[in-house]
Amino acid sequence: MGGFLHKALMILAVAGLSACAEQDTTSKDELVFEPTYDGVDTRLLEGDLVNFHVEMRDARHEADVNAYAECAAAQYALIRGYGFARHVRTTVEFQEGIWRGDAVYTISPALPRGLKTIDAEVIVFNCEENRIPTV
Repeated sequence: MGGFLHKALMILAVAGLSACAEQDTTSKDELVFEPTYDGVDTRLLEGDLVNFHVEMRDARHEADVNAYAECAAAQYALIRGYGFARHVRTTVEFQEGIWRGDAVYTISPALPRGLKTIDAEVIVFNCEENRIPTV
């Protein structure tokens, strides 16, 4: 019985040490992410094709700029009475501390064909939750 108790105590000790060894994997950048959203310029290109130019500062990477453009596209679709959008393309550049995105989306009342479709209401809700402004 003593051997069993000794093994059980060793297992508990190792488990306790491994729990102490776990570290918070949240990076400093994620904790202090406070970007500045400098605006959206929206242009109707043709029919249901819309171009969004976004600018922001203090983005962590291109994905933050893409999210900002997606939020603008989703809100624009809702303003126009549509429920969906489809991502066509986005280009992102970083120059002199400013991130710029040039995105094109189609907007539609029904779910469009394609892989990169978005439900505008869901996206706008997520943008509000993540404090990303829309149009």
